[in-house]
Amino acid sequence: MEGKTLARISAAVFAGIAVTAAAIEMTRKEKPVVPGTVEVSTVPADPLRDALSRCQFMGEAATRDGACLRAWAGNRQRFLAPGARPMERLPDAPALEDAVTKQSVPLFTPPAGGR
Repeated sequence: MEGKTLARISAAVFAGIAVTAAAIEMTRKEKPVVPGTVEVSTVPADPLRDALSRCQFMGEAATRDGACLRAWAGNRQRFLAPGARPMERLPDAPALEDAVTKQSVPLFTPPAGGR
């Protein structure tokens, strides 16, 4: 068989499959979409989150805005205050010191040549 004949046959087969798929899709009956009720979130609005979003939108001007400075301080307080995170997530101080003292490589090596 020649290459042109093979290409024509494969094009005819592809066209037949496409027509069949289109006919099947057109005869399919779709279920009507019934608008349902939408649940409104019962989570209370977070004013700090709203303030942070406003400050993000302000860009560099937010660094001079007192409300943004207070919002950032509140955000830091929320995440960095003692007891804000579970204690099991924080590393133990003695274990961290032991790991540092057991290292064989010095933490700081002064540069050679005095510069």
